[in-house]
Parts: sequence; structure tokens; C-alpha cells
Amino acid sequence: MRSVLRSVPPLTDRLRTAVAAGPFLAVTVAFAGIYAGVSGRLPDPLATHFRYGGQADGFTSVQGFLAESLALFLLLGAVVGFFVQVRPDAPEVPWVIAGGYAIAGSTGYVVCVTLLSNADAADVSAVRVPQWEVYLSLAVALCAGALGRLLAGAAPAAPWRPRGAVSRLDLPAAATAGWSRTVGSPPLAVLGGLLLVVGLLIGLFADWIVSAGLLFGAAVSLPLASIRVTVDRRGLTLAPALLSSHCRFRRIPLDRIEEAGSRHIACFAEFGGWGYRIRAGRSGFVLRSGEGIVVRLTNGREFVVTVDDAATAAALLNTYTDRARSRQGG
Repeated sequence: MRSVLRSVPPLTDRLRTAVAAGPFLAVTVAFAGIYAGVSGRLPDPLATHFRYGGQADGFTSVQGFLAESLALFLLLGAVVGFFVQVRPDAPEVPWVIAGGYAIAGSTGYVVCVTLLSNADAADVSAVRVPQWEVYLSLAVALCAGALGRLLAGAAPAAPWRPRGAVSRLDLPAAATAGWSRTVGSPPLAVLGGLLLVVGLLIGLFADWIVSAGLLFGAAVSLPLASIRVTVDRRGLTLAPALLSSHCRFRRIPLDRIEEAGSRHIACFAEFGGWGYRIRAGRSGFVLRSGEGIVVRLTNGREFVVTVDDAATAAALLNTYTDRARSRQGG
């Protein structure tokens, strides 16, 4: 797959937008076609929510189910399309498109199966959806996501930047300073929002046990979508942007830092994705490709975080590290 993707050139902005919208248009057409075929055989209300085991325990009017399903497709398509339009050259766009295909495929499968399961039902309370249909929807999501990633083509090439020099900040001995920046990841925000919406809808229409994994994914993704990076006399601190005064993800004290620098970081090529990443000999918060702080720890490992103005942060961190060593030596 990797060699195939490398041979596919990046798409034009207009074509990429069309590719991103494709799965949502396709599932809308499929849903409308199935409804047209079975509309005369549907009970009203429909069985639209099924507990674990497949028994119906929730019901919705036909018109309500149609409106909710079409609104869901429109909302999901708008979120993915908005990101592609706003940041068409972002290296993460092909993976956002792949996520859109996966979610469109799974949600489209669920609503279409719901319609077909209700067709010709004499007693709506007796309608059942076999549990294997849920697992099949996950397989559909994986296949659709793989197709979307292939159709999205190669990501735009990231501009090459030389490795940043290791430096110190010219700070008077008695003075203190602080540095802080917020870095966000629109793809993670989109992914978290989509997982939340789809998880809630599957919980309402199908089973809360089935949706638990999606809701957990949203709970993990959304706090990681925006973090505040701080460098001060205590070291390097990372905290969720909305809760930075109440909790933190990680703090690296000065006595654990050997040296800090800055360089360009390619999130997928080096770490395989966004979020908190762990690789052999290194780890870090990688929310986008671009400039980042690279901290060499005293245990020989590296910790990185992608953030703007990383060179200034690294220089200040080196200044405080030198001061800490001087105090220990004295």
C-alpha cells in the first residue's frame, strides 16, 4: 500500500474536494434508492434502536428516521469538506478523507440495514438485527477507509527545512522568563467530533454497548486536539489547552533534560500519525507536521512536540538547563 500511495501524485484542490464528498453522496443515493424500493412495505413507526442481541427497543417515525439520517450524512460531509477546503495542502488531508470514507461507509451501512430489517414487518416490536451486522459494519468501515486513502492520493510534499541549531537564550543571570504556545490539530478535532456524533447516533439507533468504543475514541481524541506547551524554570510542560490550569499531560523537569533543539517534523513519516506517539528511542505529542521542539533526555531517549517558534522554546530550555547544572555543580 505504501509504495502504491507514493506513486500517486497529489490531487488538485477541486478534485480532492470531490473525492472527499464522494462517499457521503454515494451513501445518500444508496439510502434513497433503498427507501424508494421498500417505502410501501415499511411499518410506521420503524424499529431504529436495538439492544445487545438484536432485539428492538426503540422506535422512530419513518419521516423522522429519514430526516435524521439525511441530516447526519449532510453534517458529516460538511465537516470533512470544510477541513479539506480550509487546509487543502495540509499533509493530513488524505487521512481525513480516509476517515470520512470509513465513517460514511459504516453509518450508511447501519441506516440501510435498519430500513431493510423493517421491510414487511407485521409486528415492529419483533424486528431484529443480527449481531453480526454490527461487526460487518466495522469491516465496511475498514474497506471504505482503505479505498478513501487510496483515492486521496499522496500528501503534498512538506517543505524541507534544515535541522535547527542548538542555542541558548541571552538571559541575565538573575532574570526569569517564560514561553508558552498553543498548538492544535484540526484532523484530531474532526476525528473526535465525528467519533462523538457517530457514537451518539449508533447508541440511539442501535446499541450503547456497540457505541462505547466510538465514544471512548472521542474522549481520547478531543482533549489531544489542542494542547498548551510551556517552557519555564520548572522545565517543559504540556497540558490540554482548555484545562491547562487544572491538569497536564506531561512535565519534563530540567534535571531530566540533556539538551533541546528544534527541527522540522513529519508526523506520518516519523511517527505514523497524530497524538501521543511512541517509537523506538523517542516519543512525543505530534499534532501536525512542521516545526517542533526536540528534547534529548538524560536517559538517551528523545521527546518531541510540534509547535510554532520551537527554536525560541528550545533556547530558553537550554538556558534553564545550564542554570540547573551550575547550581548542582556549585
